[in-house]
Amino acid sequence: MIDAFPHIFPPAFWERLTTVNARYVGRANVQARPALWDLDARFRIMDAHPGYVQVLTLSSPAIEEFADRRGGMDLARLANDGMADLVRRYPDRFLGFAAALYLEDVDASLREAERAMAELGALGVQIYTTVNGRPMDDPRFEPLYALLERSGKTLWVHPTRPQSVPDYAGEADSKYGLFIKLGWPYETALFMSRFIYSGIMERYPSLRVLTHHAGGFIPHVAGRLHLQHETPETRREIGVDPKWDRDAVHAAYKRFYGDTVFSGMHHPLDCALAYFGTDHILFGTDMPWGAEGGAMFVRETIEAVREAAPDDATRAALFEANARRVLGLR
Repeated sequence: MIDAFPHIFPPAFWERLTTVNARYVGRANVQARPALWDLDARFRIMDAHPGYVQVLTLSSPAIEEFADRRGGMDLARLANDGMADLVRRYPDRFLGFAAALYLEDVDASLREAERAMAELGALGVQIYTTVNGRPMDDPRFEPLYALLERSGKTLWVHPTRPQSVPDYAGEADSKYGLFIKLGWPYETALFMSRFIYSGIMERYPSLRVLTHHAGGFIPHVAGRLHLQHETPETRREIGVDPKWDRDAVHAAYKRFYGDTVFSGMHHPLDCALAYFGTDHILFGTDMPWGAEGGAMFVRETIEAVREAAPDDATRAALFEANARRVLGLR
């Protein structure tokens, strides 16, 4: 079982984080999940599921959200060196990693992506759905997508939305944690839609994009994705090329890949599989987030896949084969 979207703070990165972002480190929901930085705690969760291995990604928050330009690049390099070291030291547990970047400095991030992939063996890079409010279809980020397509590497996409973004214009910030509960899946859906209509997915037809939580809201609101696309005239009115009819819209969304974690719930996976198709869903757990120090997400996501897979071949594809194919794993 290859977990394509767990999270970690490598040991040296964690030590630096305790200094540069002590407020985040001290939060109760971070301290309740020692498997983020403690390998022994991580291995105990993993050992409860024979055959369970991981492809590492750096945990949120995005480095851009708390670091300055010089410190941000140092943190990205520290994270990538740390994840590469874990892959070397524990090859039976960690099959690879997605490189971390600091996209406030695009040029330096391009150099770091090349270093991580060429020298450290990164399988691709992880980005977030926004860089401090800037959309990821901004032209300044496009050289990264060109690099990934040329390299045959994967783009991991993690949602983010800060509490400072209010749910209503008349308020100062988001209430009741809704910026995460609802804002993050919305951000993923928004990211995917902007990637389509800006033309990025067409300009890079071989680019593989893996979204966390199977595209956020996308499979669950599929019937709304082509609203106002009934005629070429209505498409022009909303700034969409007339070519985007119903079939073209859904074909574009279905180019994306997603993972299997729905925060411990099982039934949303059926919807994601029905929309994206079995070959576009990879096993991923969001570990060690979730209850029980991270153990619950792993356990429940494994069970959800077993319930959703109708036969051994489908189960094998979701647990292992899709990750090997999409991520380029040996």
